[in-house]
Amino acid sequence: MILVGDATTRLRELPAGRVHTCVTSPPYFGLRDYGVEGQIGREDTVEAFIARLVDVFREVRRVLRDDGTLWLNIGDTYVKKQRLLVPARVALAMQADGWLLRDEVIWHKPRTTPSPVKDRTVAAHEMIYLFSKRPRYAYDYRAIEEPAKYPNQRRKAATAFRRVKTAGGVDEGRKTPVEREIVVGTTRRKRSVWSVNPAPYKEAHFATFPPDLIEPCVLAGAPRGGTVLDPFGGSGTTAGVAEKHGRRWVLCEVNPDYAALAKRRIAAISGRSSGRTVEDLLA
Repeated sequence: MILVGDATTRLRELPAGRVHTCVTSPPYFGLRDYGVEGQIGREDTVEAFIARLVDVFREVRRVLRDDGTLWLNIGDTYVKKQRLLVPARVALAMQADGWLLRDEVIWHKPRTTPSPVKDRTVAAHEMIYLFSKRPRYAYDYRAIEEPAKYPNQRRKAATAFRRVKTAGGVDEGRKTPVEREIVVGTTRRKRSVWSVNPAPYKEAHFATFPPDLIEPCVLAGAPRGGTVLDPFGGSGTTAGVAEKHGRRWVLCEVNPDYAALAKRRIAAISGRSSGRTVEDLLA
């Protein structure tokens, strides 16, 4: 379901404690005009921008289950030759408002847009923060394990074995080593640097995060049949990934034109469209 309008206002229409996870990327501060009066990102000061984000996420916290999580991708902005540190400021403001900051993921972009800057490095990363309502929360680490990488080819095999010696034999009353073969794991826990190339959507005139980037967030944060929320729906990437993996979803989008675009994007990512209502999604 796509709810068109201001995120804070539309979120107030949703019942409390029904959403499993929120995966979202709000507008950059001061960079783009999305063509709607009162849009977030066009405030006069970065402080006002952050305050509005905190208001939105306060409503997100209300609609989340007690074991729910928020995955927040947020980019930084340069103003008057200096970096504003928007991600760090938002994270601190969220903590002050009662959220628990559980993790900080670096989205590494191997391919980045060429930049004309000559007095600093070219930005090739953004932040993804994982917040929770409570110290104990739902997080399916097994769903997002990644392939294990080892320094030598022998341990890279899909099914690898290693010989070890154990004191399992007996020789004249003494224990003697016996060689055994054990399976070496081929996956490991997800690391905190995610290398994912940006994937621009040709129909969108604004930044979109790639489906591969947020797939781990959806899989770890919501079970199959669970509900995923994105208060800044944009082109519908979050909903498309949720639909693809059998999760229910709710989007908020302030611009009606982008809401129409999102429907096509969701179908393109998931391979199917959804005509479900809010009541269906939160049942």
